Amino acid sequence: MSRPLLYLAIGTAGTLAPLAVRTALVEQYCYTQWEDVTAIDNAPYDGRFTFFRVRFEPSSTFGGGRGRRGGGDKKWDHDTPRAERHLMKILEEITTLRPKMDCGAIFAFGEAESFKYPIAYVSEPGFWTQSEEEVRGIREFVAKGGFIIFDDFAAQGWYNFEEQWRRAFPDLRVQPLPRTHPIFDAFYDLSGTALPNAYGVAEWFGVFEDNDPTGRLIAVVDYNADLGELMEFSDEAYVPIDLSNEAYKIMTNYMIYAMTH
Repeated sequence: MSRPLLYLAIGTAGTLAPLAVRTALVEQYCYTQWEDVTAIDNAPYDGRFTFFRVRFEPSSTFGGGRGRRGGGDKKWDHDTPRAERHLMKILEEITTLRPKMDCGAIFAFGEAESFKYPIAYVSEPGFWTQSEEEVRGIREFVAKGGFIIFDDFAAQGWYNFEEQWRRAFPDLRVQPLPRTHPIFDAFYDLSGTALPNAYGVAEWFGVFEDNDPTGRLIAVVDYNADLGELMEFSDEAYVPIDLSNEAYKIMTNYMIYAMTH
């Protein structure tokens, strides 16, 4: 059995991209928003860069108990699979990264397979809840070098997000992300770019190891923003093209920064 060919790739902006793996494509059904969770069909990890979406039991209200199972509005699945599929297509076109194009991966924090993916995307953290196993899982994910993107929430949803974060990391503060941070220049120059508003005045926040803004960035937080929706509907003229383009640039920077730091 031959070994897969591994190589280091350089992106179009001269940025070091992740390891890529040449492998045969496997046909797979992609879980779609609103479906029952039994429809989740994660393909085996094959070394390719894969969009990892975190699933959780959503609270019924901001800060409430764990609620909806099965079908219905599960919050974590908003914009899937089209948002990640569109983003992977963009990454394939503008970098030499060769991502998994058909479907992303969907796991809860703490599941064994979740540790194979270096970047985690959490949608609607205003409704985020965690079991004790998931709390231990997110701690281990970060300890292993994982990077987390929180997106698509607003208003009072902040309080639930912050409460859940503090359950896992009581000593790590969520703080404003300075525009001088390298994440804003990891691929595109976003120094003059505003986070697109979705629900109010959008703001960037971050969490740093040891609360040191010069140290490792553990998580980025898109508050009052919904980059996922801008990517999902970018092919339907449902949202302005310039906003979708900004969403892709921002998410590209997140991915390249996380894979190179």
